[in-house]
Amino acid sequence: MARKMECIAMLLAGGQGSRLGILTKNMAKPAVPYGGKYRIIDFPLSNCVNSGIYTVGVLTQYQPLELNDYIGNGQPWDLDRENGGVHILSPYQQIQGTEWYKGTANAIYQNINFIDRYSPEYVVILSGDHIYKMDYSKMLSYHKEKNADCTIASLEVPWEEASRFGLMFVNDDGSISEFEEKPKNPRSNKASMGVYVFTWSKLRKYLIEDEANPASGNDFGHDVIPAMHEAGERLFAYQFDGYWKDVGTIDSLWEANLDLLNPKVDLDLNDDSWKIYSKTPSAPPHYVAPTAKVQNSMIAEGCEIAGDVDFSIMFADVVVEEGASVKDSIIMPGTVIKSGATVQYAIVAEDAVIEKDAVVGERPEAMANLEDWGVAVVGNGVTVAEGVRIAPKAMYDGEEGGAQK
Repeated sequence: MARKMECIAMLLAGGQGSRLGILTKNMAKPAVPYGGKYRIIDFPLSNCVNSGIYTVGVLTQYQPLELNDYIGNGQPWDLDRENGGVHILSPYQQIQGTEWYKGTANAIYQNINFIDRYSPEYVVILSGDHIYKMDYSKMLSYHKEKNADCTIASLEVPWEEASRFGLMFVNDDGSISEFEEKPKNPRSNKASMGVYVFTWSKLRKYLIEDEANPASGNDFGHDVIPAMHEAGERLFAYQFDGYWKDVGTIDSLWEANLDLLNPKVDLDLNDDSWKIYSKTPSAPPHYVAPTAKVQNSMIAEGCEIAGDVDFSIMFADVVVEEGASVKDSIIMPGTVIKSGATVQYAIVAEDAVIEKDAVVGERPEAMANLEDWGVAVVGNGVTVAEGVRIAPKAMYDGEEGGAQK
């Protein structure tokens, strides 16, 4: 019998991440590399242990192999524990058959027995595709102080972006008076971050009721939370003021990586008081050759840089040969960029090869029509042949569109 815990976390990491295209062709979105040495899931896992939450259920579904291998027994995050620790929770065969997770709420519903093992008073629900540092223990204290049934982390977003989010109207005491789910004409800019604290006894009841409702989409934002609000439960917003980025699109992933090079962005990965832990294999120190020119970039261990690198993130074991140029780009582990190749405004996935004189991406000022411009993407293990050009916005997996001679 598991020991009773005051609070456990459930981390939703099963999404397909279709907006990341070929980057998530063979892996779940939370396993996508970030910031030179991390993967996206390192952030919620590290936030949990830094917040004193040592029991975490990770709900996987789409292409879970890489993610499962990466998390392993949880040792890098201090989650290899006899009681609690990290648990991979995939859909499994039950008496009435096998069923994929139908939505965020259904995923938690299917794991009620796991949560009940720990008899928690509170459950924190997290997403596996956000980059941020957050002390969940402060949010939990706020939840208790307000005697809340559900507390939703909120962030003020620019008005021009507000229609992309679930929005809340908040009273002076922090209670939530109204919701709008991705409205065309927003009346609030207080966005839900997809981080929730629930009193488990209340959430359990609403999950069971939601599952019994054939008209429900089994989603927290669309179904469970509005049902709780309609029933008069105590719902509160918790204001978060730090850096937070949903990296569910190519543009946002590219921006979140390059934010690390911006001194005005508040995301210090060298902060010893709030470490972001990762399972990065150790590599030898990186080497920068006398022919190299490197400016305002992050270069991970094991890299060999002999060409030009500017405003870019280079993951471990990347090779940039003499005469090659990389600007405004994210280059994932093991990629080789040959002499004469140019990579700009691009994301290049793991173990790709950019051959001599190939060109990936284009600078926006070189475009006749700015609407045609966007971040170019090269897939895992793909070779861009000598002299080939990969257009802006293209997702090149070695077979389909985006390549021109």
